[in-house]
Amino acid sequence: MSFFKTVIDGNEGGLRHESMTPMQKIAMRFVVIGLLYYGLAAVEGMLMRMYEIKPLPFIDETHFFSIMTVHPMVGIFGSSYMIVFGAFLFLTPYLMEKPIYSLKMANWSWITIGSGTLVMWLAGFLFSYAPLYTLYWPLPADMQQFSAIGGIVYIVGVVGIMVGTFLYTYNIFKTIVYTPAGWEKQPSVELLKSALGLTAIANFFRKKETKHLVPLPIAAIARGTIDVGLNAIVIMTAGVLILIYFVGSGLMGLSLDHTWVDALLYKNIFWWGLDLVADGLVLVFVAGTWYLLAMIISGKDLYMQNIARAALFLEMVVSWTVWSHHLMSDQGQSNFLKVLSGEVVTAFELITQGIAVFIVLTTLYKAKPLKMTNELKFLLGGILGFMLAVPAGIIQADLGMNRVLHNTQWIIGNHVHVAVLVGLTMTLYSAIYVLFPILTNGVKLYSQKLANLHFWLHLIGGIGMGAFMGMAGLDGMLRRTIYYNGEYNTYMVLSALCGAMMMVAFVIFLYNIIMSIGLKGLFGIYTKSQIDTNSCLAQKKD
Repeated sequence: MSFFKTVIDGNEGGLRHESMTPMQKIAMRFVVIGLLYYGLAAVEGMLMRMYEIKPLPFIDETHFFSIMTVHPMVGIFGSSYMIVFGAFLFLTPYLMEKPIYSLKMANWSWITIGSGTLVMWLAGFLFSYAPLYTLYWPLPADMQQFSAIGGIVYIVGVVGIMVGTFLYTYNIFKTIVYTPAGWEKQPSVELLKSALGLTAIANFFRKKETKHLVPLPIAAIARGTIDVGLNAIVIMTAGVLILIYFVGSGLMGLSLDHTWVDALLYKNIFWWGLDLVADGLVLVFVAGTWYLLAMIISGKDLYMQNIARAALFLEMVVSWTVWSHHLMSDQGQSNFLKVLSGEVVTAFELITQGIAVFIVLTTLYKAKPLKMTNELKFLLGGILGFMLAVPAGIIQADLGMNRVLHNTQWIIGNHVHVAVLVGLTMTLYSAIYVLFPILTNGVKLYSQKLANLHFWLHLIGGIGMGAFMGMAGLDGMLRRTIYYNGEYNTYMVLSALCGAMMMVAFVIFLYNIIMSIGLKGLFGIYTKSQIDTNSCLAQKKD
């Protein structure tokens, strides 16, 4: 087969989208948009890496900070949310062997999150809106630095993302508890208790255990989705509050006093909501994904399943109470909260994540020998990423070390980028490699050599970039600060080289996927399914 024919039709005939169910297409739509936004975030990251070596002539300082603002938002909401939501909207009905509650709601979810991310990004690109520059100011509605229209566009985009998030959250829980037409009545309350972990907790105090009604991965999806919903409420509320100030003060000329909003209370609520994603959604979803991947890869039941269920519940509760480690350097913050929430409770993440790592690795070990497949390699890479990133975060969550590290490149490098780009992203890649044949009805990957190259470039590049940024932080390089005299150029050059490795890795991965499914199949994902079914997979013909 010629190169151009493979590009159009895919490897060995590629993706025959006509045979895909609506649910397969919806999941693929989420993933494709998520990967495109990942590419955008990667380009933005490289621009910032290059700018911190030497300012670029086509980007001024104002636009640099607007890139810094939208970059994490595009990466979290446009990429990670989209890939995770697409996978879980498919897996929830697939694992529970029942139709999804609403196909229409699932479609509107990717549309609103994807378009909301684009609108939010345009606020930075067109209007240089950059509230991240003043993130620790209690109410980032500064009409002196930023135009009101830029802030309004930004918040409208955020609201779109949160609307899609609410649709996802509702759809997940309704799918778990509802009774499909023609089915025997489902025990909704018991299903919900099992999904939330209440059944697992009760089993610790019963002589005879109650059977779990939902698979372990569904329990992880449900508990992470609670944090998703709570985060959406907080971010939506903060967005509406900011919108009121921009419209009222910026456009209508009303006198709105910032002291109407208690600064300390606002920051606590804001960081509580944000940490529901950083320390809740990510760790709960990732642990649940690890458990599912370990079972699929090993072909065995998960080791210590009851402990795993209990640990997921504990992680969810911990995620509600750890936010104060972001406010350790805030002089107004209560010392009680700094110590209890910021230090003591945050340290529990080492325990909960350690339990997850132990259970997954033990499950894999007991199933040896295992073939080093793409999903296994990326799963191990994701575990390594969190084994590096979580302790780095715990080090920062110390009153003494926080004063030294909090506003430096250490946090955004060693902790955030290693957690997201190595821990989370490699876990998502593992899930994509597992789901790829399921979602595409058995399309064969174009090149295993390219998949191997993708793995090593991403792993080395992700750890290297985070490490060199962290070294710069240890030497005093601050976050959200431009250094014009090359004080940290050695670290920044090495960091940029590692970032370039990840960029190349992503291009290789994208090329491999496109060559596998073909452009015809790729565009076909966004056409209406020709199969009228609510099932995840099409019924095989005799």
